[in-house]
Amino acid sequence: MAKTYRVGAGTKFINGVFGVMTRLGRGKSYRHILTVRGRKTGEPRSTPVDVMRNGDQRWLVAAYGVSNWVRNARVAGEVQLARGRYRETLRVVEVAPEDSVPVLRQYLREVPITRAYFDVTLDSTDEEFAAEASRHPVFRLTSD
Repeated sequence: MAKTYRVGAGTKFINGVFGVMTRLGRGKSYRHILTVRGRKTGEPRSTPVDVMRNGDQRWLVAAYGVSNWVRNARVAGEVQLARGRYRETLRVVEVAPEDSVPVLRQYLREVPITRAYFDVTLDSTDEEFAAEASRHPVFRLTSD
């Protein structure tokens, strides 16, 4: 059974460290700061996220489940990504479970620290990965 993501003091500290590193353009190249308008307050909310690339396509994976950034992105329909001096506003489109399979596989390969939060392994079937998509939504990022 997958671990449940909990935001405690340790998580806040780690997110803070990753946030500072990412704002300085340091660390893994896939790591960005996602900012999205809050669905209730309308205020901007930011958190570190990992952006997967496949060719010219970019994807966001909700590695820790349906969190606030996921709910906010669904309502807002757009997010801002930042890394170092780079900033870009993008539209988000949630993809169907069967379309999320290759992205989820890539995510588990490239970001192994999050594997404990998934009920699949790299050897799982496509059907098992598709079932995981309800717990770990995938969003396609577009600039149009």
